[in-house]
Amino acid sequence: MAGSSGEQAPAYTSILGISDEAARVRALNEHLSTRSYVHGYSLSQADVDVFRQLSAPPTDVQLFHVARWFRHIEAVLGGVRGVGEPHGLQASKGRRQPQWSPPTGSEPCKLRLYNSLTRNKDVFIPQNGNRVTWYCCGPTVYDASHMGHARSYISFDILRRVLRDYFKFDVFYCMNITDIDDKIIKRARQNCLFERYRERRPPAAQLLEDVHTALKSFSVKLDETTDPDKKQMLERVQLAVQLAAAPLEEAMRSNLAAEDIARRAQVLLEEAKDLLSDWLDCTLGSEVTDNSIFSKLPKFWEGEFHKDMEALNVLPPDVLTRVSEYVPEIVNFVQKIVDNGYGYASNGSVYFDTAKFASSERHSYGKLVPEAVGDQKALQEGEGDLSISADRLSEKRSPSDFALWKASKPGEPSWPCPWGKGRPGWHIECSAMAGTLLGASMDIHGGGFDLRFPHHDNELAQSEAYFENDCWVRYFLHTGHLTIAGCKMSKSLKNFITIKDALKQHSARQLRLAFLMHSWKDTLDYSSNTMESALQFEKFMNEFFLNVKDILRAPVDITGQFEKWEEEEAELNESFYSKKAAVHAALCDNVDTRTVLEEMRALVSQCNLYMAARKAARRRPNRALLETVALYLTHMLKIFGAIEEESSLGFPVGGPGTSLNLESTVMPYLQVLSEFREGVRKIAREKKVPEVLQLSDALRDDILPELGVRLEDHEGLPTVVKLVDREMLLKEREEKKRVEEEKRKKKEEAAKRKQEQEAAKLAKMKIPPSEMFLSESDKYSKFDENGLPTHDTEGKELSKGQAKKLKKLFEAQEKLHKEYLQMVQNGGPE
Repeated sequence: MAGSSGEQAPAYTSILGISDEAARVRALNEHLSTRSYVHGYSLSQADVDVFRQLSAPPTDVQLFHVARWFRHIEAVLGGVRGVGEPHGLQASKGRRQPQWSPPTGSEPCKLRLYNSLTRNKDVFIPQNGNRVTWYCCGPTVYDASHMGHARSYISFDILRRVLRDYFKFDVFYCMNITDIDDKIIKRARQNCLFERYRERRPPAAQLLEDVHTALKSFSVKLDETTDPDKKQMLERVQLAVQLAAAPLEEAMRSNLAAEDIARRAQVLLEEAKDLLSDWLDCTLGSEVTDNSIFSKLPKFWEGEFHKDMEALNVLPPDVLTRVSEYVPEIVNFVQKIVDNGYGYASNGSVYFDTAKFASSERHSYGKLVPEAVGDQKALQEGEGDLSISADRLSEKRSPSDFALWKASKPGEPSWPCPWGKGRPGWHIECSAMAGTLLGASMDIHGGGFDLRFPHHDNELAQSEAYFENDCWVRYFLHTGHLTIAGCKMSKSLKNFITIKDALKQHSARQLRLAFLMHSWKDTLDYSSNTMESALQFEKFMNEFFLNVKDILRAPVDITGQFEKWEEEEAELNESFYSKKAAVHAALCDNVDTRTVLEEMRALVSQCNLYMAARKAARRRPNRALLETVALYLTHMLKIFGAIEEESSLGFPVGGPGTSLNLESTVMPYLQVLSEFREGVRKIAREKKVPEVLQLSDALRDDILPELGVRLEDHEGLPTVVKLVDREMLLKEREEKKRVEEEKRKKKEEAAKRKQEQEAAKLAKMKIPPSEMFLSESDKYSKFDENGLPTHDTEGKELSKGQAKKLKKLFEAQEKLHKEYLQMVQNGGPE
């Protein structure tokens, strides 16, 4: 506020000195008349102070200068008044902009993840701002990937997508491939030796001799096996080989033709492959010296694994590490552990000193499963089949110590190192590779539940021994087991399902939905019931998307897109936001996708009720609101990886990899076809031409489903056109035929029962009452003149109660027989 000339202050002082208010106002008016008035005049503090003394503008029209300035100052500077001044300009402070109080709001949900290190749901806090470093244990590639692998990698893919696309973390995802391992070495040697054996084409007699020799050593292995599932599998292998050998033995005894013997020998060779491979490896394994043999097998199966992951729509890692490519880093990693005092060399191998590590004040061994420390069975499984011989076990200071580096035996791949030629231990590979890429501490480490001990506990120990810290992993996530129809997946139980086999039965989306309907950390049972639930959810969501698309296709002008909301729209919108809040809370609660899908289902159910109510009232649903809901649900399914393609709304049509937007291309033509069909049907009904109606029905029921098109006829409403997956439509059609066939059969059976009942009733009506008891000689011995029983089979006279009961039956039959006679008289059935 700029002031006017400073010489005005004395004039105001003299005016304020006048005690009489009326005289003071007159003096003020005279003073103001000498000042020029311009709108927006810069006011001085003196102007404000003098007008504060007035209780109200003067009413005398002669004092218009004071009145005009009073209102001007009140408008421009209203609200400036002293404490305790109640009205007029002095009260104008009540019109000042009031103090604003921020809303209290509610505490936002925080993402919590189940951390195996604490066995609790911990608030997730990345170490470096929004960036998340994540290492995932990848597969040991020596065989086909199975549903157990799918359990881990689909679940982690969902978690990764949610953290990245929903919570907006910057996720750096690293995964390894184990391509050096006891299982790989053994399998590669066996494959190599068996192929060499096959190429030699041993004579039938030699084959039989070798098989019997292999069976003897196999029997020893069988006797030593205690695991019931494994024993059952071995017994099955033994029996199959014995059954295949018998025909060859018989052919040789009978001197059958060479072709017959060769054919039976080939059958035996294929059946005995596993048995012979194991025997050959035990006897000749040390002779395999070519390192390329040990790289060829894992390279093939790694390729198959990546194909399976792509087919499952699992995102590739940001970086993939292979053990064979990190041997120098592993050697350096082991050396530093030794230098730090937690490892020791023994006979060319290097072992981790668990006792030394556990006794250190800075470290703790067995963080994940402390109760399993010392479990020799688990420890030996972690060391590998080729590393648990008596001489290897004797090299350790303690049975709980584990191999960081293994001296290679003949028939094993090897790399040079300070301790002699050898190869990495199983646990060290992840520590060295993750440490090289992610440093001394990562945010997340993931793997299957069965890897907690000894694998991950040993990883933690050796990594923290290397970095001399106690925080190599902040959050350890472990996916739950997978069972098959309630049983552990096992080849011995014949329930071993590869990913490729599973994808022959169900789509990648359906498998993912099944996983989404279960907690990622709990056991998942892969069964027909589980998959049926996933199929039903997919169908339920797809029908909603198709219905919304149909509504959105209805022509409307640009203003018609915005319709007035009634109470029903407000309620649905309120429910929509409530469900979104529930979805967010569920995702914050350990990424609880099961609850999320339940909330999504409930939201769709409410939308369906709303659309049904509008349809019943012959009113159009609010398209903008339904589109908003459908887009949100589409967005969530994209985040979960359940929508593979870039679909603007709902599930894409045409399957993954379809670059052409099939729906937008063909739907206009289908809409024209539908409208033409409606016109033809209307004329056919008016002209009563049933043949045309039958052709229209055939187009709907038989022809268009083959093209993936569903027409839905509704009385009094336009036909709904839906573009649906062809296989789904054909299954629906088969199911509809099955249901109709069942109805037909039930109807026929009901008609047959009714006919039989009527025939039985008619047969009963034909019997005269006087004859109805005469055939029951096994119950009665004497009858009166009307045919009513009087004595039982023993000649004892019937009681009054029995006689009364029989009398009632007699009278009822008498009535029935009269009805029959009347029917005959009227020309009815005889």
